[in-house]
Amino acid sequence: MSDAELRILVVDDEPPIRRFLRAALSAHGYLIFEAVNGQAAIDAMISNRPDLIILDLGLPDMDGIEITRQLREWTAVPIIVLSVREHETDKIAALDAGADDYLTKPFGVGELLARIRTAVRHAARSTTEPVFTLGDLSVDLARRIVTVAGQEVQLTPTEYDLLRLLVTDAGKVLTHHQLLRRVWGPGYEDELHMLRVNISNLRRKIESDPARPRYIVTEPGVGYRLRSDR
Repeated sequence: MSDAELRILVVDDEPPIRRFLRAALSAHGYLIFEAVNGQAAIDAMISNRPDLIILDLGLPDMDGIEITRQLREWTAVPIIVLSVREHETDKIAALDAGADDYLTKPFGVGELLARIRTAVRHAARSTTEPVFTLGDLSVDLARRIVTVAGQEVQLTPTEYDLLRLLVTDAGKVLTHHQLLRRVWGPGYEDELHMLRVNISNLRRKIESDPARPRYIVTEPGVGYRLRSDR
């Protein structure tokens, strides 16, 4: 999908923010729709079928996290959350509800455009894509083979499951709770030390410099993201 075809729904109750986003995004060829509250956002999703949503958390009629939960019941359209809230708990709640990314106001247009491109690439890529490549890293999802610079890397089943989740959601932040629940199961959401140990071991096996990882990026206090720029 070209930029000129991309339809973006901006959900924010502040007119200056909507004007800013409309001007900035329209200048890059995006088609912009606007909504001022949660109900209008849901109505616009149905009538305009946008390819991506930019959603403010602080809306007058319902919280942006609740809107995200409602939308995730029937659509997988990428959602980028914008908010003045800087607390990690708000970021985690938005991501756990199903948001794809999170930006804190104020933000730069360049950063927002990069997040949009990443979210759209992730949405367009089939989760059944057999081989994921990023730099020297290659993950064959069908054969469960991981190579770095052409050399096969031996991972434990848990390390592979973590890497597979990060690969299938490349570019998207996965929270600690999401990773723990999806790899270890319900009841393990608070075992952060176990997750960190396995991420550390995984980095030692796939990163050329585990102290400055190229592939698995830490989102402090929130979770991890696998880079998706190939």
